[in-house]
Amino acid sequence: MTFSCGKLAVPLDYSAPDGETAEIFVVRVRSDNQGQRLGSLLVNPGGPGGSGVNLAAGLVTALSEDLLDRFDVVGFDPRGVGLSDPVQCISDKQKDQLTAANPDVRTAAGRAQSRALSAAVVKSCVSKYGSDLGHFNTEETARDMDLIREAVGDAKLNYLGYSYGTRLGAAYAHQFPTRIRTAVLDGAVDPVADELTVSERQTKAFEDAFDQFAADCLKRPDCATLGNPRSAVRALIAGADREPIPGSGETASRRATGGIVTIGVASALYDQSQWNDLGQALIAAQDGDAAEIIDLADQYLERDPETGHYSNILDANLAINCNDSTLQVTDELVATVASKWISKYPIFGPNAAASLYSCYSWPRSEHPLPPASAPGAPPILVIGTRNDPATPYAATGVLAKALGSGVVLTWEGEGHTAYPKTACITTKVDSYLITATPPASGESCPRG
Repeated sequence: MTFSCGKLAVPLDYSAPDGETAEIFVVRVRSDNQGQRLGSLLVNPGGPGGSGVNLAAGLVTALSEDLLDRFDVVGFDPRGVGLSDPVQCISDKQKDQLTAANPDVRTAAGRAQSRALSAAVVKSCVSKYGSDLGHFNTEETARDMDLIREAVGDAKLNYLGYSYGTRLGAAYAHQFPTRIRTAVLDGAVDPVADELTVSERQTKAFEDAFDQFAADCLKRPDCATLGNPRSAVRALIAGADREPIPGSGETASRRATGGIVTIGVASALYDQSQWNDLGQALIAAQDGDAAEIIDLADQYLERDPETGHYSNILDANLAINCNDSTLQVTDELVATVASKWISKYPIFGPNAAASLYSCYSWPRSEHPLPPASAPGAPPILVIGTRNDPATPYAATGVLAKALGSGVVLTWEGEGHTAYPKTACITTKVDSYLITATPPASGESCPRG
């Protein structure tokens, strides 16, 4: 494999194309045996805030030789992410406070705590970036993608986007429908439902995924010692909120609050391969050692356990989500939602309800999220995983319909996203990317 990289200057503000620029870090990976090149495959891991540079480097060991024989894999860190003029306005100390917090926003005190935490973060971001803060958004990032397509010399775009990357891909398709050759959107984000509905559906999906983990746990003798997994986790969260659970070894100086326990559990539900780790982490936490649950949370938060330094994924995630958002949050709304969600989704509802305050005082964005409609676009492959905790399966068909040319492919599996986890999914996706002919809409692949 040959790796090359560089920075591409793009307009910070597309309404002033000759003004200030942002630099987008791009990496290209090309097989040394490439013989039937069709072009480049631009990739995005989601988040928002995930590094496409890291994704490209990781995918080259997972993609098939047939695909690598035909495509360069091109990864980019979106504006404000990673190596692309990263947004950095939340201190490590603030991130520790935010992730440890687990306020009960059914109460006035809990709502006040959430508002205060959010206000401090927003103030630091606005103070540092001013009006430039609004340019970290999906609409302008999609425009950056078209300049990357042009820079690598492709007449049309081939794209692979996961999770939030499906939202980004849809935004590109809306703005540049005739410049797409192929696009794979894996782990669809619903482009039609309102933000509260999307958040609630995701919260329910995590609760459902936890129940799948729990059923598996009770079948394994080493995990079944946990007892009833749902009862055990709720007890751990409540107990950690009263008295945080100490870590050990490298985490001996740290404590797991209810917030950290919740994040650690959610982290492991993204992939079934981590279910065993989650079971062992919960058993250890029951015994008074939170080291393993802290490790799971650190993986999700991209926190270096040695230095305590975070990547900028939380900063970028906040900026992009808030700039895309139109939700008007009030105390009354949060109180009503919290009462309902915490009753229905007792493990993940508290965190989901409190997170509604994240954009509470964020400046109004001038760059609304584009719709997903893409008249004139070629067939776009939309993949859904039946038991995906982060992007519920029902959004798959909604996104395909909204695009107008979406083709649904289902994986009957667990965890977040599908490609290239099984031979069936890999074969169908590779064939589409190579031939530009999708499978018949509605096809599915078995769990194994």
